[in-house]
Amino acid sequence: MEQRLSVRGSLLQDAWVLTVCLPLLAGDPSRIPPAHTSAVAVPAHAVAPPGIPAPLPGHPGNVFLEGEEVQVAVREAVPVRTVRWRLLDDRQRVVREDQLELESPTPRPPLSLGRLGLGWYRLEFGEPNQTQPSWTSLAVLKPLRQPTSPDSPIAVDSAAAWFAPDDSVGQQRLAQLAALAGVSWVRDRLRWRAIQPEPGQLAPPPTTYDTSADAHGNAGLRLLQVFHDTPPWAREDADAGGRFAPDLRHLYELARALALRFRGRVQAWEPWNEANIAVFGGHTVDQMCAWQKAAWLGFKSGDPDLVVGWNVTAGVPTPAHTAGVLANETWPYYDTYNIHTYDWPHAYADLWQPAREAAAGRPIWITEADRGTPHLQNPPWYDQDPRLERLKAEWIAQSYAQSLFAGARRHFHFILGNYQERNHIQFGLLRHDLSPRPGYVALAAVGRCLADARVLGRWQPGQHVQVYAFRAQPDGQERDVLVVWAERDVDWPERGTATAAWQPPADLDLLEVVDYLGRSRGRQFPAPLTSAPVFVFLPPGAAARLPLESPPVLAPWREGQPSPVVLQVSLARSALRKVEDLPWSEGYAYKAQAGEPLDLKLHAYNFATNSVTARVRVTRQPRGWETTLAASEVSLAPMERREMAGTVRIPLGTAVRDGWVVLHADCGRHGRPALALRVVASDR
Repeated sequence: MEQRLSVRGSLLQDAWVLTVCLPLLAGDPSRIPPAHTSAVAVPAHAVAPPGIPAPLPGHPGNVFLEGEEVQVAVREAVPVRTVRWRLLDDRQRVVREDQLELESPTPRPPLSLGRLGLGWYRLEFGEPNQTQPSWTSLAVLKPLRQPTSPDSPIAVDSAAAWFAPDDSVGQQRLAQLAALAGVSWVRDRLRWRAIQPEPGQLAPPPTTYDTSADAHGNAGLRLLQVFHDTPPWAREDADAGGRFAPDLRHLYELARALALRFRGRVQAWEPWNEANIAVFGGHTVDQMCAWQKAAWLGFKSGDPDLVVGWNVTAGVPTPAHTAGVLANETWPYYDTYNIHTYDWPHAYADLWQPAREAAAGRPIWITEADRGTPHLQNPPWYDQDPRLERLKAEWIAQSYAQSLFAGARRHFHFILGNYQERNHIQFGLLRHDLSPRPGYVALAAVGRCLADARVLGRWQPGQHVQVYAFRAQPDGQERDVLVVWAERDVDWPERGTATAAWQPPADLDLLEVVDYLGRSRGRQFPAPLTSAPVFVFLPPGAAARLPLESPPVLAPWREGQPSPVVLQVSLARSALRKVEDLPWSEGYAYKAQAGEPLDLKLHAYNFATNSVTARVRVTRQPRGWETTLAASEVSLAPMERREMAGTVRIPLGTAVRDGWVVLHADCGRHGRPALALRVVASDR
């Protein structure tokens, strides 16, 4: 519980730490070291077919494909003398060992390891009893048989523009490492104040965001971008850079400009990050909905083909947040409903019910998901204990499988690069020099084995056994794929100890069994079954023989048309109150002292190309509450914003102390946009 509190409280500051803490803690590890610090160029034995990723020259990160000759540069930290080296696997077993003659500091010849089998390896230099040997890591992946489909649900948060700012080579390396892992999409990050430092035109290309978009496109990846800052010129308060711009016209114009600038290079946008929590502004749900509407209208005016996701919510989804999204009639303004999760994946299906309802039939995207582990406090590497590294790698397939079962259409693991937080928690799949942690190899196994996966159901036969079934395209062949493991619902210190004698039914035709790092086990199912998942390939349709539980039912599609008229509440921060409707959730509502009026300041915007008259009225409020508007009609020219005043009064002794005030604006052919605000009563 204590570790969960620490992670939950700190991880939500991810973007702030990426830009502030990383440079301070690790000597600016956002700068990717040159390729020679981790690997040397070796020729591939086969040229990858067009569209199928292959390692870049020099094999950044020591990532190789099966069949290649593995040559690893000797780190400068290795002493200049005869040293022994050992190659260990993911279980710390010695694969091979020998000695290396080092006659001079430079140049040092690479260590040739020949052709290695699939998997993750730790290469140590030093005597066996040395307490802190110099070491690096490497990976051998199975080559993809076909280009990764953009419909595949396996994605990763890369943040390449921030990990490698103004470094096109570093961005290319991160993009290619993502592509080699078989992911379909990556998530990046953009600063509004950097792309538009002054009102008007965007910063001229090439910016770091242009080079990042090009790097991912060249690697065959689809790109999701997110921003969550407001430049000084668009703020009302000097210290409000982490809050929404108060004038939604600035957002609309930014979104339109971004859509035009990155058309064809950025395929999806999130118009803010975790706006419901204090770190990223602490906004109310109606503010998030108004922001979403203006952003969607702006993006679609620049590129109607863009995917515009919900401005992603953090923490446990709550019925109250869903009620606000639906009462504000926001579903026509997002193409995907995006959330973040840092919970244990066994809880996903139950916790996400409110999100499945808020999605209103749109696809659910999990654009950040992880469960961080403590690191060894060894900057700039911030490595984990080998046991935790292995457990984290085993967790990767568990997370993706349970997320897809719970309703996710696309799942982005957080995060590709070396990233740690101030509470000594590590999240990154790669190390400081891009060399892989076991979790990266586990991601590549998921990307290959669950390519194009669609969930069929799950089976929980007891003994802590989990069986999740999918129709997928591993190695380009249609298969039913089972993801199977045994684990208890416990935290990191207790994980990895469960075993089960369970075996799949004898009448199943096991075509192949692949372990959690992508290594083929032939047709041999593990005995006993452990926390390390296996992928079991079956003929298409074979999983129907199992007593599968169907995935949770998604909400039906809600019809609706967006309106170019947007209503917004604009109140001071002092008018807000933090609410925690469920454990590990966070939200904000308006507070009103019972018996006293809460003065409202409303804004109406017209994003249409012609003038419109809006007739605003209160359509719903709790019994006994009184909501009045100073004027009920407002005329708006194109791109005009007009202010309206009103009050909400909650009577003393009211039975309803937490309720919704809903307004609608009749705008003729421009629809009937809604505004719903949550108000919580307080006594004197």
